[in-house]
Amino acid sequence: MSLPSRPGTGLPLGSDGYPAAGGVARRPAGQEESARANRRWWDAAAPAYLAEHGTDLGDADFLWCPEGLREADAGLLGEVAGRRVVEIGCGSAPCARWLARQGAHVVALDLSGGMLARAADLNRATGTAVPLLQGDAGRLPLATASMDLACSAYGGLPFVADARAVLAEVARVLRPGGRFVASVNHPMRWPFPDSPDPEDLQITSSYFDRQPYVETDGAGRTVYVEHHRTVGDWVRAVVGAGLVLGDLVEPEWTAGRTQNWGQWSPERGALVPGTLILVCDKPG
Repeated sequence: MSLPSRPGTGLPLGSDGYPAAGGVARRPAGQEESARANRRWWDAAAPAYLAEHGTDLGDADFLWCPEGLREADAGLLGEVAGRRVVEIGCGSAPCARWLARQGAHVVALDLSGGMLARAADLNRATGTAVPLLQGDAGRLPLATASMDLACSAYGGLPFVADARAVLAEVARVLRPGGRFVASVNHPMRWPFPDSPDPEDLQITSSYFDRQPYVETDGAGRTVYVEHHRTVGDWVRAVVGAGLVLGDLVEPEWTAGRTQNWGQWSPERGALVPGTLILVCDKPG
């Protein structure tokens, strides 16, 4: 029996509404392969992803991570009112709309047309219309030194093959004295199975194996790519882009939060970190 596919993507969907993987491997995958696969995957997965996580993300809220840390409480970006901000990997753009409601001048960028279509719907539904751009994080369609702030909440960075190129682009579009804050999968999640159960916290692969996680369809075509970097890799990428690393935040699980999110859970979150947040400034 053939599986249904999302129109325009050609990707068969599983019973959960997400693209069905025919195979999984750890192997090299370059930037073009990663971008092409992930654009199609997110176009196909957008309805299922937002049906599962949309309530938690909100329509105009800034959630940094599955642990429940929100910008309203953390203030990692500092003062945003009146600032020019680009959100990289905005998805349905709830963070961008939250920033706009705080008085920021925001542009929201994503690789996926499917996600941006939902963002446009929510712009209309909420009455908070932020400008939307479709583009690659490694080639930002923005002028040099045109932004005061840049942010990315699990958007783009885990899915690009060349994180240094993305950070160099971020540094280019930031004005001197600007700030970039990004949340990514904590590198410590990679050696463990993708399970929320703390009983599964057994090392099954090497922390130092930087080969990406790759899913393929039944014909062997790449449909999803996620890249792993160590903590040291992230630090070197930030410094190599000419940014100053001001903080590395490892959010603890928010008290009273009960939502599981993939391998993130209250039980697992009490034991090991699941998110790393990079707080970076451009000298000037």
